[in-house]
Amino acid sequence: MNAPPSVAAGAAHVSAQGAGGAAGAPAAAARSGAPHGGPTLELEVASIDLEANGVAHHDGKVVFVRGALPGERVRATLVRSKPRFEVAQTVEVLRESHARVVPRCPHFGVCGGCSMQHLDADAQLAIKQRALEDQLWHIGRLRPGIVLRPLAGPRWGYRYRARLSVRHVPKKGGVLVGFHERASSYVADMHECHVLPPRVSALLLPLRDLVGGLALRERLPQIEVAVGQIQRAPGPSPDAPGLPGHAPGQPAGAPDSGLLVALALRVLDAPGAADRARLLEFAAREGVELWLQPAGPDSVTLLCTREGRPARSDDDSGLAYRLPEFDVTMPFRPTDFTQVNHRINEVLVSRALRLLDAQPGERVADLFCGLGNFTLPLARRAGEVIGIEGNAALVARARRNAAFNGLSARTDFRTANLFEEGAPQWRALGRFDRVLIDPPREGALEVARALADDAAPPRRIVYVSCNPATLARDAAILVHQGGYTLEAAGVVDMFPQTSHVESIAVFGPRS
Repeated sequence: MNAPPSVAAGAAHVSAQGAGGAAGAPAAAARSGAPHGGPTLELEVASIDLEANGVAHHDGKVVFVRGALPGERVRATLVRSKPRFEVAQTVEVLRESHARVVPRCPHFGVCGGCSMQHLDADAQLAIKQRALEDQLWHIGRLRPGIVLRPLAGPRWGYRYRARLSVRHVPKKGGVLVGFHERASSYVADMHECHVLPPRVSALLLPLRDLVGGLALRERLPQIEVAVGQIQRAPGPSPDAPGLPGHAPGQPAGAPDSGLLVALALRVLDAPGAADRARLLEFAAREGVELWLQPAGPDSVTLLCTREGRPARSDDDSGLAYRLPEFDVTMPFRPTDFTQVNHRINEVLVSRALRLLDAQPGERVADLFCGLGNFTLPLARRAGEVIGIEGNAALVARARRNAAFNGLSARTDFRTANLFEEGAPQWRALGRFDRVLIDPPREGALEVARALADDAAPPRRIVYVSCNPATLARDAAILVHQGGYTLEAAGVVDMFPQTSHVESIAVFGPRS
Protein backbone atom coordinates (compact mmCIF):
# COMPACT_ATOMS: atom_id res chain seq x y z
CA MET A 1 0.00 0.00 0.00
CA ASN A 2 1.40 3.39 -1.00
CA ALA A 3 0.82 5.16 2.30
CA PRO A 4 2.79 5.95 5.44
CA PRO A 5 2.69 3.24 8.13
CA SER A 6 0.21 5.23 10.21
CA VAL A 7 -2.25 5.23 7.32
CA ALA A 8 -1.61 1.66 6.27
CA ALA A 9 -2.45 0.53 9.81
CA GLY A 10 -5.72 2.46 9.77
CA ALA A 11 -4.51 5.05 12.27
CA ALA A 12 -7.07 7.56 13.45
CA HIS A 13 -7.09 11.23 12.57
CA VAL A 14 -8.03 13.56 15.42
CA SER A 15 -9.57 16.91 14.60
CA ALA A 16 -8.67 20.23 16.16
CA GLN A 17 -11.81 20.03 18.30
CA GLY A 18 -11.15 16.41 19.33
CA ALA A 19 -7.98 17.02 21.32
CA GLY A 20 -7.96 19.31 24.32
CA GLY A 21 -4.74 21.02 25.22
CA ALA A 22 -2.85 23.51 27.29
CA ALA A 23 -2.32 27.18 26.76
CA GLY A 24 -0.40 28.09 23.65
CA ALA A 25 3.38 28.29 23.51
CA PRO A 26 5.65 30.05 21.04
CA ALA A 27 5.80 28.09 17.79
CA ALA A 28 9.05 27.28 16.09
CA ALA A 29 10.06 25.61 12.86
CA ALA A 30 11.07 21.98 13.06
CA ARG A 31 14.58 21.63 14.46
CA SER A 32 15.66 19.54 11.48
CA GLY A 33 15.40 22.68 9.31
CA ALA A 34 13.55 23.29 6.07
CA PRO A 35 14.17 20.68 3.36
CA HIS A 36 15.37 21.92 -0.01
CA GLY A 37 14.04 21.25 -3.49
CA GLY A 38 10.24 21.08 -3.03
CA PRO A 39 7.63 23.82 -3.37
CA THR A 40 6.45 25.65 -0.25
CA LEU A 41 2.70 25.72 0.47
CA GLU A 42 0.39 27.37 2.96
CA LEU A 43 -1.79 24.63 4.48
CA GLU A 44 -4.74 24.42 6.85
CA VAL A 45 -4.21 21.43 9.15
CA ALA A 46 -7.47 19.61 9.85
CA SER A 47 -6.38 16.63 11.93
CA ILE A 48 -3.41 14.56 13.10
CA ASP A 49 -2.35 10.98 12.53
CA LEU A 50 -0.80 8.53 14.98
CA GLU A 51 2.73 9.49 13.96
CA ALA A 52 1.89 13.06 15.07
CA ASN A 53 1.89 14.35 11.49
CA GLY A 54 -0.65 17.03 10.74
CA VAL A 55 -3.16 16.10 8.04
CA ALA A 56 -4.07 18.70 5.39
CA HIS A 57 -5.35 18.65 1.80
CA HIS A 58 -3.93 20.25 -1.33
CA ASP A 59 -5.05 19.85 -4.94
CA GLY A 60 -7.28 16.92 -4.00
CA LYS A 61 -4.53 14.98 -2.20
CA VAL A 62 -3.82 14.29 1.46
CA VAL A 63 -0.70 16.01 2.77
CA PHE A 64 0.98 14.69 5.91
CA VAL A 65 2.69 17.68 7.51
CA ARG A 66 5.54 16.98 9.91
CA GLY A 67 5.58 19.30 12.90
CA ALA A 68 2.03 20.65 12.39
CA LEU A 69 -0.98 20.32 14.70
CA PRO A 70 -4.76 20.35 14.12
CA GLY A 71 -6.21 23.85 13.71
CA GLU A 72 -2.91 25.38 12.62
CA ARG A 73 -2.08 27.21 9.44
CA VAL A 74 1.50 26.53 8.39
CA ARG A 75 4.02 27.10 5.68
CA ALA A 76 5.47 23.72 4.72
CA THR A 77 7.87 22.44 2.11
CA LEU A 78 6.97 19.29 0.16
CA VAL A 79 9.57 16.56 0.70
CA ARG A 80 7.82 13.56 -0.83
CA SER A 81 5.10 13.08 -3.44
CA LYS A 82 3.11 9.93 -4.19
CA PRO A 83 0.02 9.38 -6.35
CA ARG A 84 -2.27 9.25 -3.29
CA PHE A 85 -0.53 11.50 -0.75
CA GLU A 86 2.28 13.95 -0.13
CA VAL A 87 4.60 14.59 2.81
CA ALA A 88 5.65 18.08 3.85
CA GLN A 89 7.86 19.61 6.52
CA THR A 90 6.66 22.59 8.54
CA VAL A 91 8.95 25.59 8.19
CA GLU A 92 6.74 28.24 9.85
CA VAL A 93 3.59 28.17 11.99
CA LEU A 94 1.36 31.04 10.91
CA ARG A 95 -1.52 30.29 13.28
CA GLU A 96 -0.73 28.26 16.36
CA SER A 97 -2.82 25.55 18.03
CA HIS A 98 -3.77 25.97 21.69
CA ALA A 99 -2.42 22.42 22.17
CA ARG A 100 1.12 23.30 21.05
CA VAL A 101 3.87 23.37 23.67
CA VAL A 102 7.59 23.99 23.48
CA PRO A 103 9.44 20.65 23.11
CA ARG A 104 11.52 19.97 26.19
CA CYS A 105 14.36 18.16 24.38
CA PRO A 106 16.79 20.08 22.14
CA HIS A 107 17.00 17.04 19.83
CA PHE A 108 13.25 16.85 19.16
CA GLY A 109 12.48 16.91 15.45
CA VAL A 110 15.75 15.19 14.55
CA CYS A 111 15.82 12.26 16.98
CA GLY A 112 13.24 9.58 16.19
CA GLY A 113 12.74 8.55 19.80
CA CYS A 114 9.77 10.92 20.31
CA SER A 115 7.13 12.28 17.96
CA MET A 116 4.76 14.24 20.24
CA GLN A 117 6.83 16.53 22.45
CA HIS A 118 5.32 19.58 20.73
CA LEU A 119 1.82 18.47 21.79
CA ASP A 120 0.24 18.98 25.21
CA ALA A 121 0.16 15.78 27.28
CA ASP A 122 -3.64 15.76 27.63
CA ALA A 123 -3.98 16.15 23.88
CA GLN A 124 -1.62 13.21 23.37
CA LEU A 125 -3.90 11.04 25.49
CA ALA A 126 -6.97 12.25 23.60
CA ILE A 127 -5.37 11.25 20.30
CA LYS A 128 -4.51 7.80 21.59
CA GLN A 129 -7.97 7.21 23.05
CA ARG A 130 -9.59 8.33 19.80
CA ALA A 131 -7.25 6.04 17.84
CA LEU A 132 -8.27 3.05 19.95
CA GLU A 133 -11.98 3.77 19.55
CA ASP A 134 -11.63 4.35 15.80
CA GLN A 135 -9.72 1.10 15.29
CA LEU A 136 -12.28 -0.86 17.27
CA TRP A 137 -15.04 0.59 15.13
CA HIS A 138 -13.47 0.64 11.66
CA ILE A 139 -11.79 -2.77 11.93
CA GLY A 140 -13.99 -4.60 14.42
CA ARG A 141 -17.31 -2.76 14.14
CA LEU A 142 -17.29 -2.57 17.92
CA ARG A 143 -17.88 0.05 20.55
CA PRO A 144 -16.97 -0.69 24.18
CA GLY A 145 -19.76 -0.52 26.72
CA ILE A 146 -17.52 1.63 28.92
CA VAL A 147 -14.57 3.77 27.90
CA LEU A 148 -12.07 3.31 30.71
CA ARG A 149 -10.29 6.31 32.19
CA PRO A 150 -6.81 6.52 30.61
CA LEU A 151 -3.93 5.30 32.76
CA ALA A 152 -1.27 8.00 32.85
CA GLY A 153 1.88 8.41 34.89
CA PRO A 154 5.30 10.05 34.63
CA ARG A 155 5.76 11.86 31.33
CA TRP A 156 9.54 12.25 31.53
CA GLY A 157 12.34 9.97 32.69
CA TYR A 158 10.07 6.94 32.45
CA ARG A 159 11.83 4.84 29.83
CA TYR A 160 13.48 2.01 31.75
CA ARG A 161 14.23 -0.02 28.63
CA ALA A 162 15.84 1.27 25.45
CA ARG A 163 17.92 0.06 22.55
CA LEU A 164 20.63 2.55 21.67
CA SER A 165 22.42 2.33 18.35
CA VAL A 166 26.18 2.80 18.22
CA ARG A 167 28.09 4.08 15.18
CA HIS A 168 31.65 5.24 14.70
CA VAL A 169 31.28 8.36 12.53
CA PRO A 170 34.66 10.15 12.15
CA LYS A 171 33.00 13.07 10.30
CA LYS A 172 30.95 13.82 13.43
CA GLY A 173 33.88 13.55 15.79
CA GLY A 174 33.88 9.85 16.67
CA VAL A 175 31.31 7.53 18.18
CA LEU A 176 27.59 8.33 18.35
CA VAL A 177 25.31 6.61 20.86
CA GLY A 178 21.57 7.17 20.70
CA PHE A 179 18.30 6.58 18.89
CA HIS A 180 18.00 6.74 15.12
CA GLU A 181 17.13 10.02 13.50
CA ARG A 182 13.48 10.32 12.53
CA ALA A 183 12.71 8.24 9.39
CA SER A 184 16.41 7.49 8.95
CA SER A 185 19.01 4.82 9.59
CA TYR A 186 21.46 7.46 10.85
CA VAL A 187 22.15 7.69 14.59
CA ALA A 188 21.09 10.99 16.13
CA ASP A 189 23.85 13.15 17.60
CA MET A 190 22.33 13.09 21.11
CA HIS A 191 23.79 14.76 24.18
CA GLU A 192 20.75 14.20 26.40
CA CYS A 193 17.40 12.41 26.43
CA HIS A 194 14.44 13.45 28.57
CA VAL A 195 12.39 10.25 28.32
CA LEU A 196 15.29 8.21 29.68
CA PRO A 197 15.92 8.38 33.44
CA PRO A 198 18.32 11.27 34.16
CA ARG A 199 21.03 8.86 35.22
CA VAL A 200 20.87 7.07 31.85
CA SER A 201 20.71 10.35 29.94
CA ALA A 202 23.90 11.41 31.73
CA LEU A 203 25.62 8.26 30.40
CA LEU A 204 25.22 9.14 26.71
CA LEU A 205 28.44 11.15 26.44
CA PRO A 206 30.52 8.88 28.72
CA LEU A 207 29.40 5.92 26.59
CA ARG A 208 30.72 7.68 23.49
CA ASP A 209 34.10 8.03 25.15
CA LEU A 210 34.04 4.44 26.38
CA VAL A 211 33.24 2.88 23.00
CA GLY A 212 35.59 5.25 21.18
CA GLY A 213 38.48 3.89 23.24
CA LEU A 214 37.69 0.21 22.64
CA ALA A 215 39.52 -1.87 20.07
CA LEU A 216 36.18 -3.45 19.08
CA ARG A 217 34.37 -0.13 18.56
CA GLU A 218 33.57 -1.08 14.93
CA ARG A 219 32.08 -4.36 16.15
CA LEU A 220 29.70 -2.96 18.77
CA PRO A 221 26.50 -1.90 16.95
CA GLN A 222 24.09 -1.41 19.85
CA ILE A 223 23.66 -1.13 23.60
CA GLU A 224 20.56 -2.44 25.35
CA VAL A 225 19.63 -0.36 28.39
CA ALA A 226 17.62 -1.82 31.27
CA VAL A 227 16.88 -0.04 34.53
CA GLY A 228 15.48 -1.68 37.65
CA GLN A 229 15.56 -1.58 41.37
CA ILE A 230 18.67 -2.79 43.15
CA GLN A 231 17.53 -6.10 44.52
CA ARG A 232 18.79 -7.59 47.76
CA ALA A 233 17.40 -10.88 49.06
CA PRO A 234 18.27 -12.20 52.50
CA GLY A 235 18.50 -15.94 51.91
CA PRO A 236 17.64 -19.01 49.88
CA SER A 237 14.00 -19.58 48.95
CA PRO A 238 12.53 -22.72 50.54
CA ASP A 239 11.25 -24.05 47.19
CA ALA A 240 14.37 -23.22 45.16
CA PRO A 241 17.54 -24.26 47.00
CA GLY A 242 20.51 -22.11 46.15
CA LEU A 243 18.42 -19.33 44.62
CA PRO A 244 18.28 -16.04 46.52
CA GLY A 245 14.81 -15.80 47.98
CA HIS A 246 12.86 -14.73 51.02
CA ALA A 247 11.14 -16.05 54.06
CA PRO A 248 7.51 -17.10 53.61
CA GLY A 249 5.10 -14.22 54.11
CA GLN A 250 7.84 -11.59 53.95
CA PRO A 251 8.63 -9.17 51.11
CA ALA A 252 10.85 -10.81 48.50
CA GLY A 253 13.86 -8.65 49.28
CA ALA A 254 13.83 -4.91 49.87
CA PRO A 255 15.42 -2.77 47.17
CA ASP A 256 18.15 -0.30 48.07
CA SER A 257 17.43 3.34 47.45
CA GLY A 258 17.97 4.37 43.84
CA LEU A 259 18.03 2.42 40.63
CA LEU A 260 20.35 -0.07 39.00
CA VAL A 261 21.36 0.56 35.38
CA ALA A 262 22.35 -2.44 33.29
CA LEU A 263 23.96 -2.09 29.85
CA ALA A 264 24.10 -5.05 27.47
CA LEU A 265 26.74 -4.48 24.80
CA ARG A 266 26.04 -6.24 21.49
CA VAL A 267 29.56 -7.40 20.68
CA LEU A 268 30.33 -9.10 17.36
CA ASP A 269 33.82 -10.01 18.63
CA ALA A 270 34.88 -11.00 22.13
CA PRO A 271 36.62 -8.10 23.92
CA GLY A 272 40.33 -8.51 24.49
CA ALA A 273 42.10 -8.05 27.83
CA ALA A 274 42.59 -4.29 27.38
CA ASP A 275 38.95 -3.76 26.41
CA ARG A 276 37.75 -5.85 29.36
CA ALA A 277 39.84 -3.80 31.76
CA ARG A 278 38.42 -0.58 30.32
CA LEU A 279 34.86 -1.94 30.62
CA LEU A 280 35.34 -2.95 34.26
CA GLU A 281 36.80 0.45 35.10
CA PHE A 282 33.79 2.15 33.44
CA ALA A 283 31.33 -0.03 35.37
CA ALA A 284 32.96 0.84 38.70
CA ARG A 285 33.18 4.56 37.91
CA GLU A 286 29.57 4.88 36.68
CA GLY A 287 28.03 2.28 39.01
CA VAL A 288 26.43 0.20 36.22
CA GLU A 289 26.21 -3.49 35.45
CA LEU A 290 27.77 -4.48 32.13
CA TRP A 291 26.59 -7.46 30.09
CA LEU A 292 27.91 -8.92 26.82
CA GLN A 293 25.60 -10.15 24.07
CA PRO A 294 27.57 -12.00 21.35
CA ALA A 295 24.51 -13.35 19.47
CA GLY A 296 20.75 -13.35 20.09
CA PRO A 297 19.06 -12.02 23.25
CA ASP A 298 19.42 -15.32 25.11
CA SER A 299 23.22 -15.23 24.67
CA VAL A 300 23.61 -12.29 27.04
CA THR A 301 25.87 -12.89 30.07
CA LEU A 302 26.88 -10.66 32.95
CA LEU A 303 30.43 -9.31 32.56
CA CYS A 304 30.69 -7.38 35.82
CA THR A 305 28.71 -6.00 38.72
CA ARG A 306 28.11 -2.30 39.35
CA GLU A 307 31.23 -2.29 41.56
CA GLY A 308 33.32 -3.35 38.54
CA ARG A 309 33.84 -6.87 39.97
CA PRO A 310 33.99 -9.65 37.34
CA ALA A 311 30.79 -11.68 37.57
CA ARG A 312 30.81 -15.28 38.74
CA SER A 313 27.44 -15.93 37.10
CA ASP A 314 24.30 -14.09 36.03
CA ASP A 315 22.99 -14.56 39.58
CA ASP A 316 25.41 -11.81 40.63
CA SER A 317 23.07 -9.33 38.95
CA GLY A 318 20.89 -7.17 41.17
CA LEU A 319 18.44 -6.23 38.40
CA ALA A 320 14.76 -6.57 39.35
CA TYR A 321 11.46 -4.74 39.48
CA ARG A 322 8.77 -4.80 42.14
CA LEU A 323 4.99 -5.11 42.12
CA PRO A 324 4.49 -4.08 45.74
CA GLU A 325 0.68 -4.40 45.78
CA PHE A 326 1.13 -8.14 45.21
CA ASP A 327 4.37 -8.63 47.15
CA VAL A 328 6.10 -9.78 43.97
CA THR A 329 9.72 -9.19 42.96
CA MET A 330 10.78 -9.96 39.38
CA PRO A 331 14.49 -10.49 38.72
CA PHE A 332 15.25 -10.07 35.01
CA ARG A 333 18.07 -9.79 32.51
CA PRO A 334 18.54 -6.68 30.34
CA THR A 335 17.41 -8.42 27.12
CA ASP A 336 14.28 -9.95 28.70
CA PHE A 337 11.00 -8.34 27.70
CA THR A 338 9.77 -6.10 30.49
CA GLN A 339 7.47 -3.11 30.23
CA VAL A 340 9.30 0.12 29.43
CA ASN A 341 7.47 2.18 32.04
CA HIS A 342 7.66 0.47 35.44
CA ARG A 343 5.36 2.95 37.19
CA ILE A 344 2.63 2.45 34.60
CA ASN A 345 3.23 -1.30 34.65
CA GLU A 346 2.36 -1.38 38.36
CA VAL A 347 -0.92 0.40 37.68
CA LEU A 348 -1.63 -1.71 34.59
CA VAL A 349 -1.18 -4.99 36.48
CA SER A 350 -3.43 -3.71 39.24
CA ARG A 351 -6.18 -2.63 36.82
CA ALA A 352 -5.95 -5.82 34.75
CA LEU A 353 -6.38 -8.01 37.83
CA ARG A 354 -9.30 -5.96 39.10
CA LEU A 355 -11.01 -6.23 35.72
CA LEU A 356 -10.33 -9.94 35.44
CA ASP A 357 -11.67 -10.43 38.97
CA ALA A 358 -10.17 -13.90 39.50
CA GLN A 359 -11.50 -15.65 42.59
CA PRO A 360 -9.84 -18.10 45.00
CA GLY A 361 -10.20 -21.60 43.64
CA GLU A 362 -10.51 -20.51 40.00
CA ARG A 363 -8.23 -21.70 37.19
CA VAL A 364 -6.74 -18.85 35.15
CA ALA A 365 -4.61 -18.77 31.99
CA ASP A 366 -2.01 -16.05 31.36
CA LEU A 367 -1.19 -16.18 27.63
CA PHE A 368 2.08 -14.73 26.30
CA CYS A 369 3.15 -14.65 29.95
CA GLY A 370 6.85 -13.78 29.51
CA LEU A 371 8.60 -13.63 32.88
CA GLY A 372 5.29 -13.85 34.74
CA ASN A 373 4.45 -10.15 34.98
CA PHE A 374 0.74 -10.97 35.33
CA THR A 375 1.06 -14.65 36.27
CA LEU A 376 2.62 -14.15 39.68
CA PRO A 377 0.25 -11.39 40.84
CA LEU A 378 -2.64 -13.56 39.61
CA ALA A 379 -1.31 -16.42 41.74
CA ARG A 380 -1.89 -14.22 44.81
CA ARG A 381 -5.59 -14.08 43.89
CA ALA A 382 -6.62 -17.24 42.00
CA GLY A 383 -6.40 -20.91 42.84
CA GLU A 384 -4.16 -21.99 39.92
CA VAL A 385 -2.52 -19.97 37.16
CA ILE A 386 -1.11 -21.47 33.95
CA GLY A 387 1.41 -19.22 32.20
CA ILE A 388 1.98 -19.99 28.51
CA GLU A 389 4.84 -18.49 26.50
CA GLY A 390 6.56 -19.35 23.21
CA ASN A 391 10.12 -18.63 24.36
CA ALA A 392 11.48 -21.59 26.33
CA ALA A 393 14.19 -19.46 27.97
CA LEU A 394 11.58 -17.02 29.28
CA VAL A 395 9.49 -19.93 30.57
CA ALA A 396 12.50 -21.20 32.53
CA ARG A 397 13.03 -17.76 34.06
CA ALA A 398 9.34 -17.42 34.85
CA ARG A 399 9.58 -20.67 36.84
CA ARG A 400 12.57 -19.27 38.70
CA ASN A 401 10.65 -16.09 39.46
CA ALA A 402 7.73 -18.12 40.79
CA ALA A 403 10.13 -19.99 43.06
CA PHE A 404 11.78 -16.74 44.13
CA ASN A 405 8.39 -15.46 45.27
CA GLY A 406 7.25 -18.72 46.87
CA LEU A 407 4.54 -19.27 44.23
CA SER A 408 5.67 -22.49 42.55
CA ALA A 409 2.79 -24.50 44.02
CA ARG A 410 0.17 -22.15 42.54
CA THR A 411 1.68 -21.67 39.08
CA ASP A 412 2.48 -23.85 36.10
CA PHE A 413 4.44 -22.59 33.09
CA ARG A 414 4.36 -24.19 29.66
CA THR A 415 6.05 -23.53 26.33
CA ALA A 416 3.71 -23.27 23.32
CA ASN A 417 3.59 -21.33 20.06
CA LEU A 418 0.42 -19.32 20.55
CA PHE A 419 0.65 -17.90 17.01
CA GLU A 420 0.02 -21.36 15.54
CA GLU A 421 -1.80 -23.49 18.09
CA GLY A 422 -5.55 -23.53 17.55
CA ALA A 423 -8.71 -24.92 19.12
CA PRO A 424 -7.61 -28.59 19.57
CA GLN A 425 -4.45 -27.60 21.45
CA TRP A 426 -6.43 -25.07 23.48
CA ARG A 427 -9.00 -27.66 24.52
CA ALA A 428 -6.18 -30.01 25.57
CA LEU A 429 -5.20 -27.52 28.29
CA GLY A 430 -8.53 -28.03 30.08
CA ARG A 431 -11.14 -25.54 31.13
CA PHE A 432 -10.24 -22.05 32.39
CA ASP A 433 -12.50 -19.76 34.38
CA ARG A 434 -10.73 -16.61 33.23
CA VAL A 435 -8.05 -15.71 30.67
CA LEU A 436 -5.57 -12.84 30.43
CA ILE A 437 -3.93 -12.17 27.05
CA ASP A 438 -0.88 -9.93 26.60
CA PRO A 439 0.49 -10.54 23.08
CA PRO A 440 3.14 -8.70 21.05
CA ARG A 441 2.17 -6.37 18.18
CA GLU A 442 1.07 -9.29 16.00
CA GLY A 443 -1.83 -9.88 18.33
CA ALA A 444 -3.44 -13.20 19.26
CA LEU A 445 -5.38 -14.33 16.19
CA GLU A 446 -5.25 -18.09 16.81
CA VAL A 447 -6.00 -17.59 20.51
CA ALA A 448 -9.08 -15.51 19.64
CA ARG A 449 -10.26 -18.16 17.20
CA ALA A 450 -9.76 -20.93 19.78
CA LEU A 451 -11.65 -18.98 22.45
CA ALA A 452 -14.48 -18.21 20.02
CA ASP A 453 -14.75 -21.95 19.27
CA ASP A 454 -14.54 -23.07 22.92
CA ALA A 455 -17.55 -25.13 24.05
CA ALA A 456 -16.78 -24.28 27.69
CA PRO A 457 -15.71 -20.64 27.37
CA PRO A 458 -14.00 -18.65 30.12
CA ARG A 459 -16.44 -16.30 31.79
CA ARG A 460 -14.11 -13.31 31.46
CA ILE A 461 -11.19 -12.24 29.25
CA VAL A 462 -8.83 -9.30 29.73
CA TYR A 463 -6.72 -8.40 26.69
CA VAL A 464 -3.69 -6.11 27.11
CA SER A 465 -2.57 -4.78 23.72
CA CYS A 466 0.32 -2.79 22.28
CA ASN A 467 -1.35 -2.49 18.85
CA PRO A 468 -4.96 -1.24 18.58
CA ALA A 469 -5.32 -2.64 15.05
CA THR A 470 -4.66 -6.25 16.03
CA LEU A 471 -6.70 -5.80 19.20
CA ALA A 472 -9.65 -4.68 17.05
CA ARG A 473 -9.20 -7.66 14.72
CA ASP A 474 -9.10 -10.16 17.59
CA ALA A 475 -11.95 -8.43 19.43
CA ALA A 476 -14.14 -8.80 16.33
CA ILE A 477 -13.57 -12.57 16.41
CA LEU A 478 -14.33 -12.84 20.12
CA VAL A 479 -17.54 -10.83 19.82
CA HIS A 480 -18.95 -11.60 16.36
CA GLN A 481 -17.91 -15.26 16.26
CA GLY A 482 -17.56 -16.17 19.92
CA GLY A 483 -20.49 -14.21 21.31
CA TYR A 484 -18.52 -12.31 23.94
CA THR A 485 -19.39 -8.74 24.93
CA LEU A 486 -16.83 -5.94 24.74
CA GLU A 487 -17.60 -4.52 28.15
CA ALA A 488 -14.85 -1.91 28.40
CA ALA A 489 -11.69 -0.59 26.76
CA GLY A 490 -9.23 2.23 27.36
CA VAL A 491 -5.71 3.41 26.71
CA VAL A 492 -2.60 3.06 28.86
CA ASP A 493 0.01 5.79 28.34
CA MET A 494 3.01 3.49 28.48
CA PHE A 495 5.07 5.69 26.12
CA PRO A 496 4.37 9.42 26.69
CA GLN A 497 5.75 11.78 24.00
CA THR A 498 5.49 8.99 21.40
CA SER A 499 2.77 7.68 19.11
CA HIS A 500 2.76 4.21 20.70
CA VAL A 501 -0.73 3.16 21.88
CA GLU A 502 -1.05 0.61 24.68
CA SER A 503 -4.57 -0.40 25.67
CA ILE A 504 -6.67 -2.81 27.69
CA ALA A 505 -10.02 -4.41 26.83
CA VAL A 506 -12.46 -6.51 28.84
CA PHE A 507 -14.72 -9.19 27.37
CA GLY A 508 -17.65 -10.41 29.43
CA PRO A 509 -19.85 -13.52 29.29
CA ARG A 510 -21.42 -14.59 26.05
CA SER A 511 -24.81 -13.09 25.43
